[in-house]
Amino acid sequence: MENNRNLFITIILSVVILAAWQIFYIGPKIEAEKQAQLELQAQQPETATQDTPAATSDGSLPQATSTPGAEAPAGGTAAEAEVEAGRIPVETPTLTGSINLRGARFDDLKLKDYRETIEKDSDIVTLLRPSSDAQGYIGEFGYIGFEGAPQSDTIWQVADGATLTPTTPVELTYSAPNGLTFTRTISIDDRYMFEIEDSVTNTSGGAVSLQEYGRVTRYSKPEKPPIYVLHEGLIGVTGEDGLTELKYNAIEDDGQVQPGKSTDGWLGITDKYWATALIPVGGETFQPRFSYFSDNRSRFQSDFLTDAVAVNAGETVTFDNLFFAGAKVSSQLDAYKDEYGIRQFELLIDWGWFHFITRPMFHLLDFLFNLFGNFGVAILITTVIVKAIFFPLANMSYRSMARMKVVQPKMQELKEKFGDDREKMQKAMMELYREEKINPVAGCWPMLIQIPVFFALYKVLYVTIEMRHAPFFGWIQDLSAPDPSHVFNLFGLLPYDPAAIPVLGTFLAIGVWPLIMGLTMFLQMRMNPAPPDPTQAMIFNWMPLVFMFMLASFPAGLVIYWAWNNFLSIIQQGAIMKRNGAKIELWDNLRGMLGRKKKADAAK
Repeated sequence: MENNRNLFITIILSVVILAAWQIFYIGPKIEAEKQAQLELQAQQPETATQDTPAATSDGSLPQATSTPGAEAPAGGTAAEAEVEAGRIPVETPTLTGSINLRGARFDDLKLKDYRETIEKDSDIVTLLRPSSDAQGYIGEFGYIGFEGAPQSDTIWQVADGATLTPTTPVELTYSAPNGLTFTRTISIDDRYMFEIEDSVTNTSGGAVSLQEYGRVTRYSKPEKPPIYVLHEGLIGVTGEDGLTELKYNAIEDDGQVQPGKSTDGWLGITDKYWATALIPVGGETFQPRFSYFSDNRSRFQSDFLTDAVAVNAGETVTFDNLFFAGAKVSSQLDAYKDEYGIRQFELLIDWGWFHFITRPMFHLLDFLFNLFGNFGVAILITTVIVKAIFFPLANMSYRSMARMKVVQPKMQELKEKFGDDREKMQKAMMELYREEKINPVAGCWPMLIQIPVFFALYKVLYVTIEMRHAPFFGWIQDLSAPDPSHVFNLFGLLPYDPAAIPVLGTFLAIGVWPLIMGLTMFLQMRMNPAPPDPTQAMIFNWMPLVFMFMLASFPAGLVIYWAWNNFLSIIQQGAIMKRNGAKIELWDNLRGMLGRKKKADAAK
């Protein structure tokens, strides 16, 4: 009885967590996504809109002002201005797009390896878009300090026919009115890292003071609103402040966050699977900043501004920067971190509070995937490995549970002996536990162990791009998405989508794997004797059904893990109980349920 009580406490706590998840995340998430779609449809692209930072007299970083028509030619649009300025094609094994010669701006970039949906003919993912687009998203580097310094409206010159590839860097030039010559060499690797090497030569005859800036600016939020288990928004690791994470809503409230100055690190904007990051590598001191601007057109921005650098007459100074724009592939981020010495670059991926479990689990899954070629199989094998690691603790727990079943008659005698004297009853029970070497709370451990592993695996499935669109077998073509099969429309035979039903849709989207998970949980719970208390018995009976409905909206990979873990637990618990001479209650409980049903039918 004591064991059952501890088990129920653990289960109730788990239900509370999942219920809170359902109430505060799943439901609002559906509504928020619908609202986001409506807002996106209502948003009208602003034509003739380009952002032209102006040099400020106090040396502060330009605020990416957005002035309609600022860059459009007479009678034209901003899009036409971009065409007239020209573009440099970008072609690599992983990227396609172009660099805008106006501002030498990164504002057109697509990811060849990723598609919007699991459909093979789906469009490839677009990461960067021109600022004239409703979902504009750009990156650029420029200067302030004197009139004519190259900024967003500056048109750079490049040799005809230049194309940026991993083997052919491009060289841009700009001559300022005051006699300074700017040369920018842009190169790219075969993945997602741009290198920007700038040199400034002073032929003006006098000293000039310059400050370099870099910024990534986004003119819209992601279509799907972020959730609390995942960071999407402004991010950076700089100076003594280290990691800074600001969700879109937070920076809208704060307006601007300015960490301390730094000589290394990075900052940018991150989505669930993609990111951009500015990485100053020249060693200059710079001021990082995270901002939200609402004048004329709302936009989110991560930027940096270096301290002033003097360029004496006849002198040449250089600035070196990296610009990351691509998919957040864990191994690639680690490689960039080692190759360029980028501090904590792996934190572009939100590993979460359980990072000490999440990262090792991901690396294990990735290793097994490389061996077997299927992340679903990797999850099954990982579950076996986790069970093996915790086998001694689970073995002790199940052995203690088995011993409690063996001494059940003695416990019943104590209840009859002491009756309602709870104090003496508890004292006698503790003495019995010591004599029989039983840990009354041991039954909780298998469930408690599973909870952090459960959340760590959920994190891996939800945030790592390696899991995106990763198939299993049969109808499971995306382990990071819920099981697409639906029981309540007979798996597609009936012409409606249960998930689309208001309010109840989240609960009605029950697939095959949630059913399997519910069944295995039901069988596992029937391994123990049914509790005599009616309330506990009701929880005992309804718990698998509740979990089945609540987990149906979780990633399919997580439900597969839970079902497989339940199956292994049934085998493990049965073997240990048999070895310790304890009766396995599964068959008696099932026969008892059928017997009660027959008696109820006979009574009717």
